[in-house]
Order: sequence, then structure tokens, then C-alpha cells
Amino acid sequence: MKPAVVLNEKLYDLEQAVEAGVPAVKQEWLAPEGVRAMICNWQEAQAWLKEAEPVIQRKVAEGALSPVSGSARVAPPYVPQRIFCAASNYAEHANEMGTELAAKAQSKPYMFLKLSNTVIGDGDTIQMPPETQMLDWEVELAAVIGKRGRRISVDDALDHVAGYTVINDISARDLNVRSDYPFKHDWFQGKCHDTFAPIGPWIVPAWQIPDPQAVSLRLDVNGEPMQQDTTANMIWTVREQIAYLSTIVTLEPGDIVATGTPTGVGMGRGIYLKSGDRLITSIEGIGRLSNDVKAEVL
Repeated sequence: MKPAVVLNEKLYDLEQAVEAGVPAVKQEWLAPEGVRAMICNWQEAQAWLKEAEPVIQRKVAEGALSPVSGSARVAPPYVPQRIFCAASNYAEHANEMGTELAAKAQSKPYMFLKLSNTVIGDGDTIQMPPETQMLDWEVELAAVIGKRGRRISVDDALDHVAGYTVINDISARDLNVRSDYPFKHDWFQGKCHDTFAPIGPWIVPAWQIPDPQAVSLRLDVNGEPMQQDTTANMIWTVREQIAYLSTIVTLEPGDIVATGTPTGVGMGRGIYLKSGDRLITSIEGIGRLSNDVKAEVL
């Protein structure tokens, strides 16, 4: 696995870019975990990216730098240790799920965790566990934290974002509920199976998405549009979610905040994923993920 930079949705090997004359980088940025290393040193990495972008464009135009082969597998940008997810953060999605929400003034974001085992990348397979018959999709904008922070103000929250990526919060709806305990919901069981968080295809630096509340999201199943909406319809903005989370935990570089999904999920339609289905998850200005569903091999 090797880090790459993306220009016009084409990948360029970072090491080859440096050899072609792009400004030098720290050695650890060229390692297999190079993207994580850049995020953990985001102030310096951001400055390098801004300096390197016009040089990369020139080298590509001169023919001194060629894109990576189209047959190359695009791995997840990195594997985050913590994925904080927002539940019921679009009013129409809450309505389709039959969820009654309190007024925003009397409420706060509802967050849960997904684990690193859930992460896969573009082209990877979503495994459908035999325990579920209600596998569902959720396109979400994901904010990648690049600056450590505790009790971050709403006004300062976006200063802690390194960039944005796409995440598909796969959910086993029938495993989200329990009847054998007095606790009726079990989102660990329903959300944290292996492969339940396709992420990628890459990270777009935050300065290229100046307003995260003004991007379009879409998810298709077998070529049919299921979700089409804009982040303008979030109840809790990206800023507000980051500020809220930081009152509970110190946010660290590499943390991901999955900011909620809009209307159009399978449960709201009474249809669910099955083995052989293909999902295309896309966000304007970032890119798209393609993932097939296959029954888990026992």
C-alpha cells in the first residue's frame, strides 16, 4: 500500500511525484501509513499540499508525471481508530424511520461509535452476516479531524478539520433492536460488523470544501438512485457536532465524524440489500465509492 495524491480524480504515486521534482516530503509520509502521518502533522502537511499542487499540475502537463494504473486497488485513505456517527441528523430521515425528535433548542446531537474493523475502501466487498435480513445503506459526509481539541467552540470547529471524505454507514436494522434485555437498542450489534463502513475513495483537504453545509450527497443501489440530498438539510451542522463531541472526549487527529444520513434509506422504503447488490456512494466535490454486497462465507 502506497500513498498517492489526487488531481482531477486521477491518482499519482507520492514517491514518484517527489522524484519528478515535487517539493520533498517527510520520509514517514511515503510509508504505507503515510496519509495517517500527514493527518497527525496536518499543519505542515497542509502547507506542503498547497505548495505542491501547482507543481504537480505542471509536472502532469509536461508529461513528467503519469497517473497510477487504472487497475490499481484504491485502499481506504487510512483506517481510523474512532468513527463518531450522528444519528437522525436530517428531519426527513427521522420521519421515514418513525423517529420523533425534540425541538433542536431542547436537544443535542445523538452520537454513537463505529470501530476500525468496519472500514473498507472503494471496490471492497460489504459482507452480509447471516444473522441479518435487513441490511441497509446510509451515505454520509465524513469530517476528518486534523487538530487536537477539547471543548472546541462552534466558531472554531472547522479549524480542527483536515478534510472530508465519503462514508457509507452500513446498518443491520433487525440487529439494532433487542427484546431479551430492558435496553431496546443495540447499535453495536447493528452497526459494528466487519466491512460496515466503506470510506474514501480519498480525503479532500478542507480548504477545497469551504462550506460543508453546501454539498450534495447521493447513493445508488444497482443503478437506481435511493438517496439524493444536500448537507444544508442537516439538523446539527458539522461545526455543532464537532463542538458537542469535544465536550465529551478530546478529539484527536485521525478521528472521523460521520455527520448523518438524509432520507432514502432502505428501511424507509421497506427494501433491503441482498447478496449481489452494488452500491455507489458519492458526494459532490469528493468522489464516489463502489461496493458490492456478498453473503458472508462461514
